[in-house]
Amino acid sequence: METPGSQTSLHRANLERVVRAVRMAGSLTQAEIARATGLSAATVSNIVRELKDGGTVDVTPTSAGGRRARSVSLSGDAGIVIGVDFGHTHLRVAVGNLAHQVLAEEAEPLDVDASAAEGFDRAEQLVKRLIRATGIGQDKVIGIGLGVPGPIDVSSGTLGSTSILPGWSGINPAEELSGRLGVPVHVDNDANLGALGELVWGSGRGVKDLAYIKVASGVGAGLVIDGRVYRGPGGTAGEIGHITLDESGPVCRCGNRGCLETFTAARYVLPLLQPSHGPDLTMERVVQLAREGDPGCRRVIADVGRHIGSGIANLCNLLNPSRVVLGGDLAEAGELVLAPIRDSVSRYAIPSAARQLSLTQGALGGRAEVLGALALALNEMGDSSLLESVLPTAAPASRLAFT
Repeated sequence: METPGSQTSLHRANLERVVRAVRMAGSLTQAEIARATGLSAATVSNIVRELKDGGTVDVTPTSAGGRRARSVSLSGDAGIVIGVDFGHTHLRVAVGNLAHQVLAEEAEPLDVDASAAEGFDRAEQLVKRLIRATGIGQDKVIGIGLGVPGPIDVSSGTLGSTSILPGWSGINPAEELSGRLGVPVHVDNDANLGALGELVWGSGRGVKDLAYIKVASGVGAGLVIDGRVYRGPGGTAGEIGHITLDESGPVCRCGNRGCLETFTAARYVLPLLQPSHGPDLTMERVVQLAREGDPGCRRVIADVGRHIGSGIANLCNLLNPSRVVLGGDLAEAGELVLAPIRDSVSRYAIPSAARQLSLTQGALGGRAEVLGALALALNEMGDSSLLESVLPTAAPASRLAFT
């Protein structure tokens, strides 16, 4: 038995600190591990050697600042995680290892709104197919991150708004998928996962405070404060789409009038252009036409950008993020939408907050949410199972197999 404060417990704590730092970053040099954990260089060197001998980490030569260094990452044999992203019109699944490498990924069209049962059937099939494609045993699956296009009620685990996915009323997504696959599942909304994906892999790397704004069939924000996703006590933080812009404006699906979403989301914007561009118009097509010079599409995107900028200005005044990342189909418009957003931020935000803000297009495109789901699974997994080979006396972590 370990005694608190003993050399054994201190050693275990240091092992966990190193493993956690590497797990969160994907790979770090030994100098970076020392800075991240506060441990001395000599202690880090000894721990890395111990973890390498136990098969927990891989060490490869690299360079840092023009000098030779050693890069430390979790072993490819240590386990895998899975990301599942439900969009309103698609399903995307990715399989990754603990070194933050994506091993397999696939997307397929799916009307998620129609039926939760069909959505989970398809997700189960796709997950199992991708696991087989990697050639890795199913017993190596440590956890699954799951994204859904709506807020999750923290207390019940169900969707916080039945108006967003009416076919999912009363469904607990994490329990449903975990029951089918026999693996722990962690769930979050798509905007939060987009923020997490960009933070780990994309335009948010190296930033501790950012907002990820996703504009698609709805409008949401994923908020990262001091390096952590902020969800709020009820799980609804970041519902920027329901900031009121006009009390006499269109009625929103939330029941209020003139929400930001009613001026920017695809379901409200596309009807403005369909009389002149046809009933089958999509937001992706609008962006394409705008980039080709279509004046109507350019005007609509500019108007949407100005409205989004008003919402971001409010966000800047409240939270003062250092970076805002724009995601969703609209982000592909680049400066056609970013420029009017900057104009509104400059006009409505506190000058000091506007000056400090970096506004950028997401680097991951449509993959942001599924990569964020992988990052969620990596964040939520414990470190005990990774230390079993180093600390054989540790209680073995339970790992469920697929049913």
